[in-house]
Amino acid sequence: MDEGTPIGPAVHRAPWRRIELLVPILIVVVDQIAKAMVRAALPLHTSVSIVPGFVDLTHVRNTGAVFGFLNAADFPFKQVVVAGIATAALVSVAVYAASLAHHQIIARVGLALILGGAAGNLIDRVAWGSVIDFIDVYWRTYHFWAFNVADSAITVGVAVMIFDSLWVGTHVSKTV
Repeated sequence: MDEGTPIGPAVHRAPWRRIELLVPILIVVVDQIAKAMVRAALPLHTSVSIVPGFVDLTHVRNTGAVFGFLNAADFPFKQVVVAGIATAALVSVAVYAASLAHHQIIARVGLALILGGAAGNLIDRVAWGSVIDFIDVYWRTYHFWAFNVADSAITVGVAVMIFDSLWVGTHVSKTV
């Protein structure tokens, strides 16, 4: 082995580094393809039943923030303000992800999911002025907020982060 060949823990980090880069890219690609298919095949506010009484594909636009917050609000430069907040959040998550220790693999995967989802929705905000949502889950007259692939990745990423914080908190030795 020559002197330039990494040994020890660095060898084991390399595959995880690739996953940390590939997961967000894959999420953005799948999210944007799904949204393009919805835009092409389903006119705005049109629904197609997937699982009758439970799931529809419904083309809607979210001009607000998470779960439609500020969707009905109308104020000057709303698109710029919401996109600016989304960009700040994306950068903050990326900075936090970069600060994690190499052995925090579960947290890194969770953050990769969050970053991919946030980037997918930010692309919509910049390109379309709103986020394209299309998965409509409901029971009788109760409808959950419509969501998309990016939102799903963010939700799973947050769940992974919660799991990691609870699991790590009970398995890491405490020092005083």
